[in-house]
Amino acid sequence: MALERILLSVGPDDWDSLDGLVDAAADIAEPAGATVYVLYVFPRDEYDDLLDQMGVDQTSGGLSPDEVAERHDSVRVPADRFEDRGIDFEIRGVAGGQPSDQVVRKVDEFDADVVVVSGTKRSPAGKAMFGDHAQQVLLNAPVPVLYVKQE
Repeated sequence: MALERILLSVGPDDWDSLDGLVDAAADIAEPAGATVYVLYVFPRDEYDDLLDQMGVDQTSGGLSPDEVAERHDSVRVPADRFEDRGIDFEIRGVAGGQPSDQVVRKVDEFDADVVVVSGTKRSPAGKAMFGDHAQQVLLNAPVPVLYVKQE
């Protein structure tokens, strides 16, 4: 299996694990010469708030989730690190919907060979009650998933 495309999933809960996520994706991408798709999964309310903060008129089409993601700190940090290491990357964004479903959908869209995710620490009961983004990606992604444990 040739490794050409890596999907790195980043969301609002991943700031503390961002270094580990970037390192894991870079460690895979660099020797393979793979492209990393840095995907920021916006909760709908965060996306709408960011558009308001930017003064974007949402009724006129506004900015796409990709364009908003390019301006987001949680994406600029990995982008800068990939650029420093000479790793090809693309910044993408998606807003609304169930985050795990969005990631799995983007796997197909980008034809990704592997997904890199992190998750919050939850008890088994917490996962059962509230769900777990990383667990759902692990169960539903059609490609291998690298899980980066948060410290």
